[in-house]
Amino acid sequence: MGVELVEGRDLHCTGNRVRMRTTQGERPVQVVYRRVDDEFIDPLHFRPDSVIGCPGIVNAARAGHVPDLIRYYLAEEPLVDNVETHRLDDPDVLDRLGELVLKPVDGSGGEGIVIGPQASEETLAALRDTVKEDPRGWIAQRPVALSTSPTLIGDRVAPRHIDLRPFAVNDGDDVWLLPGGLTRVALPEGTLVVNSSQGGGSKDTWVLAGLELAPAPAPPVAPHGGLAPPETAPAPRDVGPAAQIAGQQ
Repeated sequence: MGVELVEGRDLHCTGNRVRMRTTQGERPVQVVYRRVDDEFIDPLHFRPDSVIGCPGIVNAARAGHVPDLIRYYLAEEPLVDNVETHRLDDPDVLDRLGELVLKPVDGSGGEGIVIGPQASEETLAALRDTVKEDPRGWIAQRPVALSTSPTLIGDRVAPRHIDLRPFAVNDGDDVWLLPGGLTRVALPEGTLVVNSSQGGGSKDTWVLAGLELAPAPAPPVAPHGGLAPPETAPAPRDVGPAAQIAGQQ
């Protein structure tokens, strides 16, 4: 997919900037998709005995261009909105828990998520008490409607919620899509949580590219007035991927 796979020791931070060590020198890093638990990610902020994290990476993330930081430091509006997100120290939000998705701020892999519209009154009441004790430990977001796709469940096909995660890279001059994507599927019936650690799965993602034949040129005329010998026909021109993306179990 054109993405570097690195360990913590391959990265280092100076001046709130992350750089990657390579055989051809250091390269700047703009995005890190991390799969390391919070307590090991940065020995300067969490476990000082961690040898798998990168010292300073938390400060680099804090200095990143999240929406509030963009407005504060750059006096600009972000080009892409986040999902509507609320802090839980707002009393009005506590009255709307049944309409929102609640997430612990230190959670990962879908653990601890409560889907308000699908939760029972007992679950919401217990959640409200938990949030009141530690409102800064939670955030609430507007539910995002997920499409469904035919999925093989046992020996039958049934609809299951899916999400498609394409990967786009901005190199400073252009934005280009990586040649691949991830389609995750929520296998338990009715659930919206697609994380594999919560019972989710994945689907093969197929991008169907169409071919468009260029119009055939007029046959060349030989000097004596007849037709010249035929040339090799031009190869079909690939006009890029079509808008149709299919997932197959």
